[in-house]
Amino acid sequence: MTEPLRLHVPEPTGRPGCHTDFSYLHLSPAGAVPKPPIDVVPRDTGELAYSLVRVLDEEGRAVGPWAPELSDAQLLRGLRTMLKTRIFDARMLIAQRQKKLSFYMQSLGEEAIGSAHAMALQDGDMCFPTYRQQSLLIARDDVPLTDMICQLLSNERDPLKGRQLPVMYSIKKAGFFSISGNLATQFIQAVGWGMASAIKGDTKIASGWIGDGATAESDFHTALTFAHVYRAPVVLNVVNNQWAISTFQAIAGGEGVTFAARGVGCGIASLRVDGNDFLAVYAASRWAADRARSNLGPTLIEWVTYRAGPHSTSDDPSKYRPADDWTRFPLGDPIGRLRQHLTLRGLWSDAQHEALQQELEAEVAVAQKAAEAFGTLANGHIPSAASMFEDVYKDMPAHLQEQLRQVQAFGGRA
Repeated sequence: MTEPLRLHVPEPTGRPGCHTDFSYLHLSPAGAVPKPPIDVVPRDTGELAYSLVRVLDEEGRAVGPWAPELSDAQLLRGLRTMLKTRIFDARMLIAQRQKKLSFYMQSLGEEAIGSAHAMALQDGDMCFPTYRQQSLLIARDDVPLTDMICQLLSNERDPLKGRQLPVMYSIKKAGFFSISGNLATQFIQAVGWGMASAIKGDTKIASGWIGDGATAESDFHTALTFAHVYRAPVVLNVVNNQWAISTFQAIAGGEGVTFAARGVGCGIASLRVDGNDFLAVYAASRWAADRARSNLGPTLIEWVTYRAGPHSTSDDPSKYRPADDWTRFPLGDPIGRLRQHLTLRGLWSDAQHEALQQELEAEVAVAQKAAEAFGTLANGHIPSAASMFEDVYKDMPAHLQEQLRQVQAFGGRA
């Protein structure tokens, strides 16, 4: 007699009240994964899609073929960017609780990914991020924190005039494409931008970003198809932080196979990388960027990390996962790991770390005070209602001209 059919419903390996069993991650020892040449055939990266590229070992030493040649200054800059991002996030979270802004999303535990990736790109390259890559901006010296905070506060100096949710920045000069609230759109936009760059004969590449949950969207698969067929100069980043809003990564398909393996199946060179290892992130990002810039096609990178905080200020992760998961995550804290490496090399000390933390806290506080002078959600000073009519049409239609007059008549500023 034939057994009745049954479905497999993935379950997380940890729930509130019990510790997570992280053995499902399948970690590789630091330095154990080989580094192929950038012209490797995509199918030959299959093993790399199931292993884990790591550089920093448990003692903080940089080992193996992926260990990058970074100067002392670059390493210290990386630590500074990660720490600055964490401090920025913490202050903005408090500001949201004080009702100065409506919404916020931290990148706690994921700071190494954007900080190191930004260092591997060149001016003019374009990132198509999600809402947890603020470190891509904080890594740049030409993006004032005050401008970022004004966007979060939706005040009268908000460069986006209140038309985007907080954290959904858009800064073209910094290679930071407008964030879309509709997930997975970033991937197809990045592939299209990369294709356009190639059509123009330019040398700029694109970098697209997506989370583990959004890989279940059809846009993800469409992007992979176009990237493979046209060998688009793009780096496709999948940030696997283990949880979507409240669903475990296995629900999106990360249980039986890795997310990196999907790239190999589509004919795209793919890597699975320790996202909490600053050196591994830089090395893999640079490898993929060089590959794209050399007309060798796209690369998909799965960054294995952990979302240490809530999904957003509207989320309570204690309802669906153990409260102490991050402290037990086997890949550790990205800031602590790079700090250990620098200390081992004689480049860093506890006193220097404390001094840097105080310096960055003061820097963020000054920027926040300057931004709040232009208004907050709590005290007003928001963009004029009349500004909704701007930047839409070159020549405003008559019916909108009439509506604008009505807004101005009721007190909306021109």
